[in-house]
Amino acid sequence: MKRRRTALLSLTALIGAALVGLPASGAAADEVEQVKNGTFDTTTAPWWTTSNVTAALSDGQLCADVPGGTANRWDAAVGQNDLTLVKGESYRFAFTANGSPDGHAVRAIVGLSAAPYDTYFEVTPQLSVSGNSYSYTFTSPVDTAQGQVGFQLGGGADPFRFCMDDVSLLGGVPPEVYEPDTGPRVRVNQVAYLPAGPKNATLVTSATTKLPWELKNSTGAVVARGWTVPRGTDASSGQNVHSIDFGAYKKQGTGFTLVADGETGRPFDIGTGAYEKLRLDAAKYYYTQRSGIAIRDDLRPGYARPAGHVDVPPNQGDSAVPCQPGVCDYTLDVTGGWYDAGDHGKYVVNGGISTWELLSTHERALTARTGQPAKLGDGSLAIPESGNKVPDILDEVRWELDFLLKMQVPDGQPLAGMAHHKMHDEQWTGLPLLPSDDPQKRELHPPSTQATLNLAATAAQAARLYRPHDTTFAAKALAAARKAWTAALAHPERYADPNDGIGGGAYADSDATDEFYWAAAELYLTTGEKAFADHVLASPVHTADIFGPLGYDWARTAAAARLDLATVPSRLPGRDKVRQSVIKGADRYLATLKSQAYGMPYAPADNLYDWGSNHQILHNAVVIATAYDISGASKYRDGAVQSMDYILGRNALNMSYVTGYGEVNSHNQHSRWYARQLDPRHPAPPDGTLAGGPNSSIQDPYAQSKLQGCVGQFCYIDDIQSWSTNEHTINWNSALTRMASFVADQG
Repeated sequence: MKRRRTALLSLTALIGAALVGLPASGAAADEVEQVKNGTFDTTTAPWWTTSNVTAALSDGQLCADVPGGTANRWDAAVGQNDLTLVKGESYRFAFTANGSPDGHAVRAIVGLSAAPYDTYFEVTPQLSVSGNSYSYTFTSPVDTAQGQVGFQLGGGADPFRFCMDDVSLLGGVPPEVYEPDTGPRVRVNQVAYLPAGPKNATLVTSATTKLPWELKNSTGAVVARGWTVPRGTDASSGQNVHSIDFGAYKKQGTGFTLVADGETGRPFDIGTGAYEKLRLDAAKYYYTQRSGIAIRDDLRPGYARPAGHVDVPPNQGDSAVPCQPGVCDYTLDVTGGWYDAGDHGKYVVNGGISTWELLSTHERALTARTGQPAKLGDGSLAIPESGNKVPDILDEVRWELDFLLKMQVPDGQPLAGMAHHKMHDEQWTGLPLLPSDDPQKRELHPPSTQATLNLAATAAQAARLYRPHDTTFAAKALAAARKAWTAALAHPERYADPNDGIGGGAYADSDATDEFYWAAAELYLTTGEKAFADHVLASPVHTADIFGPLGYDWARTAAAARLDLATVPSRLPGRDKVRQSVIKGADRYLATLKSQAYGMPYAPADNLYDWGSNHQILHNAVVIATAYDISGASKYRDGAVQSMDYILGRNALNMSYVTGYGEVNSHNQHSRWYARQLDPRHPAPPDGTLAGGPNSSIQDPYAQSKLQGCVGQFCYIDDIQSWSTNEHTINWNSALTRMASFVADQG
């Protein structure tokens, strides 16, 4: 499967020691201590420090004076090398630590002491003066005798004193059993059900026959009753479950609860207000993701920060970014745009699908029977451009579009007209780190066919949607789209290197057929020109079954073309067949939804949840919603609306995956500046931020330490260190924006 990242995080080189040979593969680790002198009774040896850290014994501890003003975590460190790790063995990593003054964080890692400095486990506790004990269990993914325990202490403005004791890496311990607190066994949409919409819940129970249920209002009065429907063992969770349907109750109100099998579920509303707010919050997310502009506290209270990457030290800036060595001999001004996710990178392919989805949210509002364009109109999002008589959603997307246009290779250069695949830091940075504090060198990465076609597609789409508001920009966008299309035709197989994943995700994709189809479709819908229609009709993608179980995303963009060809008015020959293909795909997703006891249109092969599974669920829901826009059939409206239940709490973990929505919700998404979990001086992610969700591959060390052997929906943990299950991204929030807007429109 195509992945956003395929490698573990890398570290900048730390002080090394003599290297020794590897143990024989499969050799058993001794059930003994791997760390030497973790109690610091008489000496600090064999622990090392970076040259800027002074360490000595103090009251039976190793205490280190850490300087301020370092840029990265690893710029000041204490560690021990030459530790043996055995693949498949479980280890308990434990230590006590304190810091003075309070509030400093330490990145404690178990990793490789030699290149490529992989990290096998990491945590970042915040230290107190009084100190705390920490203990974690993880499984080593490798055999090595070059292991390292390290405490990375840099990256702070102020000096502090760090002390540690009882450091242990004990091999051969039993794996830790992680049991998430899933609360009451009645699982509901913790936010809201629409008054006239479907209302479903899931009961986890050992019972195999039907059970009575009651719906209670905020006073505790019973307002509806019924019987559960046994569903047997649910493969996505491994639980025995029943379904509850209370859709016959249509009165609005707040604080409802559902009771079954002696359990009372978490409260929820029946009404439309929550979705009107979520529509706005999901779109407001993008303002605080902006690069190259100071975020204003009056517009986002609690989220103010300086502009990032605007050539103000310690930033090296984005106004004259060079290429990676050997790629080009020019620099580009690539200021602006949105930071892609929890890091400081900016990527054309991920920016492309996000831009399309937000523009399509606006375009749907213009063309669909239930569309309400004023809801995301001028003044709706409280952004700096509000009040300029342009819909706010177009103003927000313009911030990213301007960046995408800047990524085009200039005239007179090799590959002119193509788009650089991405731009980000030379090396990975640590957490937390404001964009304005990022000291890394920024680099342009090689142009790719896919990035070029993303630019062609989104710029063409922008040309038709901005034309009523800014004819000059619309013309500029269309010219860039044509240039990109021509360049892609001339270079149809220039693909991103799948190994180019240091400092930013690789976003590798070895098939551009879908991007050619998408770009041609958008150019045709904007221009009506026969040449683009001919390419659409000749594409093998045009008649292919593209609505598979996984759904569309940045690497599978054919659906972007198909959905727009089906809904944007045009004279494309055979358009009725295009519309029927969307309805056929929606029928399949509806069948999947009905087969799932948790009611989502997603059932991946072998129950292996994909990276960003939450947005895949939402994207499949978008297809169902589009079928409603095409046909008007209520089954598609209800299926699309019901798909939101899973995201907002009707799931095996009994939590909403949207920050600020639901009694229990994700709020520790992986991010360098929404980092309250690590440092209370930073904010948590803003309300309306979608977490990636269950990911069976659990690529990050923290998830691997907690979730080994997880089943489907349980492959998730709401922790800032779990970048493979709990990151936020611009293309995941675009899916949330699209669906929240659709559901709000059905009110």
